[in-house]
Amino acid sequence: MQTPLQPAAVMSERRVALIGGLMAAIGPMSLSLFTPAMPEIVHAFGTTQSAVKMTMSLYFGGFAFAQLACGPLSDAFGRRPVTVAFMAIYLAGSIFALLSPTIEMLIAARFLQGVGAAVGVAVSRALVRDLFTHERSARIMNLIGIILAIGPAVSPTLGGFTMELFGWHAIFLLMVAMGGLVVAVTMVSMRETVMRDPSRLRPRQLLKNYALILGTPYFTLSSLAIGGSAGALYVLASVLPFVMMERVGLTPTQFGVGMMIQSASYLVGSLVLRRLIGRFGAFRLVPVGLVCIGVASLALAIGLRLFEPNFYNVMVPVGVYAFGIAYVMPAMSTAAMAPFQKNAGAASAMMGFFQMGAGLLGSACAAMVADTVVAVATIIPIMGLIAILSWVIWRTLPEPHQTTSRHP
Repeated sequence: MQTPLQPAAVMSERRVALIGGLMAAIGPMSLSLFTPAMPEIVHAFGTTQSAVKMTMSLYFGGFAFAQLACGPLSDAFGRRPVTVAFMAIYLAGSIFALLSPTIEMLIAARFLQGVGAAVGVAVSRALVRDLFTHERSARIMNLIGIILAIGPAVSPTLGGFTMELFGWHAIFLLMVAMGGLVVAVTMVSMRETVMRDPSRLRPRQLLKNYALILGTPYFTLSSLAIGGSAGALYVLASVLPFVMMERVGLTPTQFGVGMMIQSASYLVGSLVLRRLIGRFGAFRLVPVGLVCIGVASLALAIGLRLFEPNFYNVMVPVGVYAFGIAYVMPAMSTAAMAPFQKNAGAASAMMGFFQMGAGLLGSACAAMVADTVVAVATIIPIMGLIAILSWVIWRTLPEPHQTTSRHP
């Protein structure tokens, strides 16, 4: 039977947070670096917006479904070797993207990147659950969120400058460097947190584990709250470049700088939350985040239907939405993982699947809407509503046996 190692013998809270933040950031950063180049790639390959959006959709798809594999693999063979193996896939995808001669090859390369980057989110959350629980877990999740916000905050700006100075190909060189950094940190600084147990990969046992996870309402509703909140950011990543650069008229660099509002808002929310957790507890602060998400959803749904899109009536609500997400993620991530100490990798993978699957589904729906502004005004508010309703039902559930911190 797989047994987590003792926390004192493995890694400190700070080390887990720093490693987890770096690993979790690889996926969103690979997304954000690429977004300023999307309109340019339409012209570079002589293709359509829909085809370029497929580079995002397939990235989401690879990211979402690969988590269902890398999570159980890390339960069976250990967090470290599985992280290195999947990051090798990410590096291969980054190199293929750099050398892609056609849009079809680029789409395939982005899919590989998504598959490889999936390990970061799945393993980082599993590391936390291996070693910590309750408010300590929420505190580490919050610190990971702070680290996670910094990377995507600068990524659109870095991507915009890189593209204008060196061309869009150079963006993938940055991704190769990021992948190499994650591999180096994994090899040097990460300690193994589980005992090897290949029996967990038996198909019958794997299906049984996932059935148990999905059959736990405490998990599914927590994950739906995460999917409806954080998943919206992935939808925005696929449509905002076209709204802000083609409808509003921003340059790639201006778009990159403007997107810092989203990530900076998430960062500020995470920092404020960190000061409040000790006094109020992470779970009691979730409603604050959901109120922000609700207000932002209404502003987008109504404002973009009454007025032409401009920088302020798009990015201010997006910033408020991102601020709210910072209050939702630590508590809901801790809640989703709480019942599954022995299957932390599988639970983390399924939670990530909910999050990225929401982004994939939302992006696919947005791609079917001819007007990208209407897509933002419709899809994002629906996702916000899903997050709010999921939490309302979740808070009525009895607490699982492993959790000792009551939600309000």
